[in-house]
Amino acid sequence: MRIFRILILGGTGDSARLIPQLAALPNVELIASLAGRTPKPNIPNIGQVRRGGFGGVEGLVNYLKAEKIDLLLDITHPFAAQITHNAAIAAQCVGIPRLVFCRPAWEKEVGDRWITAIDHTAAAKLIPEIADRVFLTIGRQELSAFATVVNCWFLMRMITLPSITMPRPPGEILLDQGPFDLEKETQLLIQYNIGAIVSKNSGGSAAQAKIIAARHLGLPIIMIPRPELPDGEVVSDLQAIVPWVESQIRSLGSFNA
Repeated sequence: MRIFRILILGGTGDSARLIPQLAALPNVELIASLAGRTPKPNIPNIGQVRRGGFGGVEGLVNYLKAEKIDLLLDITHPFAAQITHNAAIAAQCVGIPRLVFCRPAWEKEVGDRWITAIDHTAAAKLIPEIADRVFLTIGRQELSAFATVVNCWFLMRMITLPSITMPRPPGEILLDQGPFDLEKETQLLIQYNIGAIVSKNSGGSAAQAKIIAARHLGLPIIMIPRPELPDGEVVSDLQAIVPWVESQIRSLGSFNA
């Protein structure tokens, strides 16, 4: 009996919810690939799990071939642009179907005070005109973009500590991982006398509480839009993935019959 091997990129909450559904499909073997940046990723103990990068496009191509992967599911973070682009190229090189799940972005609502910045560098340049106490909710990898901002204090929330060699702005680091509660997010903003928030438009519910809290408190948010996705099939509904996988398996089974 043919076994279909599926590689899932991403240790997001979305992938954690999806994996048990995929594991319930007959004749399916799952491999979940995690970047390895989160010490305790929210991932079910189902199927195989690998950690770390692949070594660029060439490394991913070699992995797909060596592991005889049939389908590639990209359920990475909306801002994980590099692996998403690498996966698009690698899947095309190997000739296997690829599907990207992109959760819906947050939409501006009445009462929101959003200021769009094309990237982190642009966001840093806007800060002196907006606030002198800022809540940075961008993770640890982009902290250096804000290291040169003067006369400003930052509350920086992330899952793991940044490298000691990474330039960082003055302020306090808060280690925490979502989902976040609206009441606690509101209290946090008041406690630290925050005047503005810098956020990626990640979408989803896990980090949305800060957006609602800022709306209620009338705080501006410097919002960084998502990078563009490469060409290919994209779904924004998690429930659409299992039917897609089933359809691909039927096609592959017919092709190899």
